[in-house]
Amino acid sequence: MDEHFVWVTTRRLRPGTLGEFERAWRPDPYPQGMRRAFAYWSEDGQEITGVSFWDSKEACDSWRDSEPEKQRRAAMASYVVEERERFCRGRELAVPQR
Repeated sequence: MDEHFVWVTTRRLRPGTLGEFERAWRPDPYPQGMRRAFAYWSEDGQEITGVSFWDSKEACDSWRDSEPEKQRRAAMASYVVEERERFCRGRELAVPQR
């Protein structure tokens, strides 16, 4: 089974700011070494979880230490009440066919 390198960030947002947050949240330029990224948000729009898949932990760390990422985080800061983040390793689970 293929092992994946995943960065997960969950943020609690100020009420009514999901749209503005999403505009600030999109990376520019797109990070080198990032394979895929997903965003999941709560029904009330006050919590969003980002999940990104990377070539390696080093690629993720390099992006996180970059100037564009520092600027992106500064642009998001006014919308964020709380943030939790972590790096994980894992694999896809097989789901039985029905």
